Amino acid sequence: MEAGPRGLGRCAVCFWLAVAFDSLGLVVLLLGVFVNVFFYDLLIYAGAIVIFLSLIWWVFWYSGNIEVPPAELEDDVGLLKKGRGGLRGIGGAVRRLSSRVSGSIRNSFRRNGGPAGAREGPAQGSRSGAPGAGRQQQQVVVSMATITPQEDTSRTGAACCDTAERT
Repeated sequence: MEAGPRGLGRCAVCFWLAVAFDSLGLVVLLLGVFVNVFFYDLLIYAGAIVIFLSLIWWVFWYSGNIEVPPAELEDDVGLLKKGRGGLRGIGGAVRRLSSRVSGSIRNSFRRNGGPAGAREGPAQGSRSGAPGAGRQQQQVVVSMATITPQEDTSRTGAACCDTAERT
């Protein structure tokens, strides 16, 4: 068994970037707190954002140093374990059934040229039996115009109505 990486691990660059972002963010934040400048709030927010962005480098460093034994990797990448002559038991039966069903679905998409709703036409519509499936869809053009407000001429004032009442 070979010796694993020592010290900072395999991702030393991510570690040092995280430390640099933390240091820079802390310096900018403290400058905003203790230095008397008119843009102190900008420095406080910028320092906090830089410290927050350092979390990305910390996550990269941590996830780059996770070690997974090869025995556990065999299941994830689909390799069969040595000394195991195929898929046995309930797990094997489920895996075979799953691959058979997904293969048949994949092949039906290849035969028909895609999902059923992807193509519209009278030949596919008559097979589906859905109401209105035989009709072809057409593009509808709607013209739109801006209406400018105009003065309402039906009511020209109270004089019109008053004269009608007097007669």
